[in-house]
Amino acid sequence: MLISYNWLKDLIAIDKPAAEVAALLTGSGLEVEGLETYDLVKGGLQGLVIGEVLTCEKHPDADKLRLTTVDVGTEALKQIVCGAPNVAAGQKVIVATEGAILYPSTGEPFQIKKSKIRGAASEGMICAEDEIGLGSSHAGIMVLDTDLPNGTPAAQYFNLQSDEVLEIGLTPNRADAASHLGVARDLQALLKTPYLLPNVENFKISNNNRYIAVEVQDSEACPRYAGLTISGVKVANSPDWLQHRLRAIGLSPINNVVDITNYVLHELGQPMHAFDADKITGDKIIVKKAHEGTKFITLDGVERTLRATDLMICNTQEPMVIAGVFGGKNSGVTTETTTIFLESAYFQPASIRKSSQVHGIKTDSSFRFERGTDPNMVLLALKRAALLIQEIAGGEVSSEIVDVYPQPVASYSIKINIARVNRLIGQTIETARIKEILTDLGIRITEESETDLVLEVPPFKVDVQREADIVEEILRIYGYNNIALNENLATSYLAKFPKPDPEVIKQNIGQMLAGTGYSEIITNSLTNSQYYEAAATEPDASLVRIVNYNSADLDVMRQTLVFSGLEVLRHNINRRQKDLKLYELGKVYTKAGDKYQEQTQLALFVTGNALAETWQQPSQKATYHQLAGVVQTILMKLTRVSLNVQPVQHRYIKNGVAYVLNNVPVAQVGLLNETVTKKLDVKEPVWFAELNWDYLIKNYTNQLVAEELAKFPEVRRDLSLVIDKTVTFDQIKTIAWRTERKLLQQLNVFDVYEGDKIDTGKKAYALSFILQDKQQTLTDKVIDSTMNRLMQQFERQLGAVIRK
Repeated sequence: MLISYNWLKDLIAIDKPAAEVAALLTGSGLEVEGLETYDLVKGGLQGLVIGEVLTCEKHPDADKLRLTTVDVGTEALKQIVCGAPNVAAGQKVIVATEGAILYPSTGEPFQIKKSKIRGAASEGMICAEDEIGLGSSHAGIMVLDTDLPNGTPAAQYFNLQSDEVLEIGLTPNRADAASHLGVARDLQALLKTPYLLPNVENFKISNNNRYIAVEVQDSEACPRYAGLTISGVKVANSPDWLQHRLRAIGLSPINNVVDITNYVLHELGQPMHAFDADKITGDKIIVKKAHEGTKFITLDGVERTLRATDLMICNTQEPMVIAGVFGGKNSGVTTETTTIFLESAYFQPASIRKSSQVHGIKTDSSFRFERGTDPNMVLLALKRAALLIQEIAGGEVSSEIVDVYPQPVASYSIKINIARVNRLIGQTIETARIKEILTDLGIRITEESETDLVLEVPPFKVDVQREADIVEEILRIYGYNNIALNENLATSYLAKFPKPDPEVIKQNIGQMLAGTGYSEIITNSLTNSQYYEAAATEPDASLVRIVNYNSADLDVMRQTLVFSGLEVLRHNINRRQKDLKLYELGKVYTKAGDKYQEQTQLALFVTGNALAETWQQPSQKATYHQLAGVVQTILMKLTRVSLNVQPVQHRYIKNGVAYVLNNVPVAQVGLLNETVTKKLDVKEPVWFAELNWDYLIKNYTNQLVAEELAKFPEVRRDLSLVIDKTVTFDQIKTIAWRTERKLLQQLNVFDVYEGDKIDTGKKAYALSFILQDKQQTLTDKVIDSTMNRLMQQFERQLGAVIRK
């Protein structure tokens, strides 16, 4: 939310710098995330001053150029070369001094530098209006009629007051602060300075010649609806001051009537809508729910299908507006409009939120209505807008105010205990100070005793309904930093910390991955159902679907981290960042029957080169084994046991393996299918690993068994086997460990050969065996006996041929 500081000062007298006010607001819970300067003219005419042309002579080397001497209020006069045909001695002009940056009406900005033009020095520039962004004329320089002294800033001459804009990160519970008035309310309590509501005393009704009746059929969804008619309106562009106010907070002016409704919305927090009264068929407004399936074209030209839950503003024949959300194409104000019906209403938040979500429409009005507006602001805003329209667009109020308000919204009544309030705060605050804070915030004290206060909380404070909420209101104005810490801190309850702590494990694995060169990514849990269903003949029943999704691209919960990770890879690869190692620890979601399942997974992605090209070595493509090595390190840190290895069986992985613990695949590693990567427009091969984080944490162990180093030497023996290509190293390892449990310490494959020197369909493994007896030194006889047993088992179980 953007707040104009100049606009804010119209509502409350502030003599502090904007930065100081921003700090106060942040301390009170309205976090100011940014403070920027808004200039009415880009650049604010910085470096431009009023100058006086003292002399003007023809340039000796150019017929169309003039050599001028200009007084810009400094001791030294400036020599400026000027090509304007109307430059003459005695003129007051606008001079861009050396170093100034000009922002012309068309073209790119440029900086004024001391230069030579046809051999003559030029120490500035005498400006035309288009050269400084004040117009489009380039017929000649601007000649001023002013008595202001030379050197006066040009911004002062043109009365271009800059503004400072506060960007507030409004939290959902602070709907009461979603306007300049809402911020002024908080400042009233912080600065002990009263804010002033806009004066509407001059509002009057001229006649009742154009009365528009109002019928509210759903008073639950629309507790209050008010309006009036203004005739003789001339729709045109807004005056400069109004356009500047709107542009300062990021809004584009449309026309004077629409701009005024937007102005009042951001000033008072009350959304409004202006109808072309001649398009209200039957001269009657009907507020009712839509008929299911009705087609309705909104202002953006999109045809939408209405739901039976949508609250609509209708005439006697058709709907005109989705209440509180978006106007219809055929009912708005145009340049041909002469009579308007001005609407100001209070809608039930849940009703507006539902329509906004269903139709995927987010507007300034829906933002406020669905969080809760002030029902007591309806008439004040209506009169404020009517007066502004009459001032700017002309016309007269040609109807009585219609105010349908059958059941007024009551204030909240909350009883607080002073002692309990201080206990919750942790510090005693004087009762007088508590009462002062509450009163400044607009909370009325209706009853009072030595121990308790009964409060009346106005409806605009939609989130203040309990004693704890009152404590929060007191604290944020009193100042969290003013609460002193007790020297003897104590608590009546201490939560138990889980063992092991999943967050600590997560942090340790993350640090390990970061040290290995991986970057963490965090992606959206919402994704596109087409990733899963593009090739399916019927909807995937296992998908967790979003009923009220805002975008068709984000209509389901993700079942895997594959697609969101590929989106990140695509984004980076398209920006020439091709060598990537990424990881994400996130949740995935599935549906089984009527039950929903949530699981945490760890995903790793590797693509491009593993090593960058240097003068010492050429670049090397990332390989499966590099990723598998990282996965094995993670598994060893989490399980401390040896896992079984099986061929991968994963929906999106090919040519990989699965690591199995207690018959549960806890990690799957391999190359992502090309059909998956192409779907996301990733053309590079992507190595991918997926770990079942929940199961690994459930079976986590950090127990280490230490034993004394063996006193007797180990022995290495190598063996070469010719086996079928289908035989895996895991099968060889299993047979070896089963055959020799006592002496075999390590088994490794250090070479693999496939070629014309061995039979087709065969491969040769070169294996190393580390043998050791921890009780005595191994003899040749024992070593040979052990190796013979291993060879026999390899020949018998695998059909291996021993190469000697």
